[in-house]
Amino acid sequence: MKKYPHKKAFIFNVYLKDGSFRKCVDDPIPEVTRKIAILETQTLYTFAKIIVKSFNFYFDHCFGFYSNLNSYHDSFDSYELFVDIGEEGSNSNIKGVKKTKIRDVFYKYEKMLFLFDYGDGWRFIIEREKIEESSKDKKYPFVVDKKGTAPLQYPPLEEEQDFFQEEEQ
Repeated sequence: MKKYPHKKAFIFNVYLKDGSFRKCVDDPIPEVTRKIAILETQTLYTFAKIIVKSFNFYFDHCFGFYSNLNSYHDSFDSYELFVDIGEEGSNSNIKGVKKTKIRDVFYKYEKMLFLFDYGDGWRFIIEREKIEESSKDKKYPFVVDKKGTAPLQYPPLEEEQDFFQEEEQ
């Protein structure tokens, strides 16, 4: 097991705010949260990966972290995978995620918007709960706690739902 002497661990609450499941249901958004611990020296890319996997999603789309919680286009600070893969971000001030460390962003921001899959628009609010000494007995990052059942990343299309209902009759 790796040792992390003198490194800080950031503890975050990650809340599902919105996503493609809203197109399929009229119910209120269920409360689905994950608590995640990650080292200050780990990257936003690593953070994105554990967030996505903690919600049982495939890590198969571009994503970004944004300082504006409501409108990512209006963010003062933005970090996107697009920059790292050689595509243009939504503006010239955007930084990449593969080399940006947690400490470079989350000492400054207590909350950020995490947008995964720009097509389906999975939006999560990331809230820094605390910063603590890392534990040499744990492998970071890791999921501390889960609340709620995550919706399906790829829910069946409406036509598919009708088809399956007809088949069952």
